[in-house]
Formats: sequence, C-alpha cells, structure tokens
Amino acid sequence: MPDEVRPADIDETPLKGELPHRHAERLAAEKAMAVHASGQLTLAADTVVAAGRRILPKTEDEAAARQCLQLLSGRRHRVHSAVTVIDPEGRARHRLSTSIVTFKRLTAQEIDAYLATGEWHGKAGGYAIQGRAEAFVRFLSGSHSGVVGLPLFETRALLVSAGFSLG
Repeated sequence: MPDEVRPADIDETPLKGELPHRHAERLAAEKAMAVHASGQLTLAADTVVAAGRRILPKTEDEAAARQCLQLLSGRRHRVHSAVTVIDPEGRARHRLSTSIVTFKRLTAQEIDAYLATGEWHGKAGGYAIQGRAEAFVRFLSGSHSGVVGLPLFETRALLVSAGFSLG
C-alpha cells in the first residue's frame, strides 16, 4: 500500500500534434516528477482513450460523455495507459500498455441509461470498463487493468526493476 497519495497539479492539455500514446507517456512522467521527493519511490500513471489520432477527454459534463459514447459506439478504439516509477535515487522508468477495445453499437436508450449512472464522470473517453460500461465491450485485446487505468503487469515490472519487493 502507498505511504501517501499526492495529486499532481499539471496541465493535461495535449500538445499540438501530440499522438495519444505519447500524450499518456508524457503525462505519467510529468505527474511522477511533480510529486517525487528524494529518497522515495514514486509511481504515477495516466490513461488516454483515442479514436484514431483523436484524444478523447476525461469527461466532466454529461454532454462531453454523451459525445464520447456516440463516437465510440460500434467502433474500435485504443486505450493507452502509461506508468512511470521514479526510484529513491531519482531514476525514472517508464512503461506503456496499449489495448484495443471495440464497443457494440449503442442505442440512445443505452447511452441515456449509462449517463444516468454518473460512472462517466472524470473518466477518459467517458466510460469506466470496471463498471456498467463493460457490457458495451464486444472485443478487448490487451490489458483489462490497463483500460481500467493502471496496467498491473507493467506496473509490477517497473516496481520490481526499481527494487521494490512484491513478495
């Protein structure tokens, strides 16, 4: 368990022309650097949902969530989850997990019902696969935990490489 959770106050706006996977990698690294303290092990992550080269927002209002769900309905998209670990000596290690997710075609009623749950709030692409939106997933290739937001395989590998004992 972490000793402390510190939110990183960084600008998460994509850079002009930044590809979705690079955006996730940059944000994870910037978050880790923003909160790292010398002598401590720091872990930070970020997840980006992309339709083609388009980075979908972490939805803060229902209209944005509806727009994301309508865009993802019936189509394939990628979920990029990046993890950065900075060891106590200040060495940074990075990993990226990319998963492909295909949603079934969503009806207006399904979108309305999902929006009514509020699960979409603050979620990349307007959905949480670990909740009711899992019923929308027709196909997934890659890391389920990466789509949730923290790819466990990659995170474990980074922690072990940084000398953290996982038993």
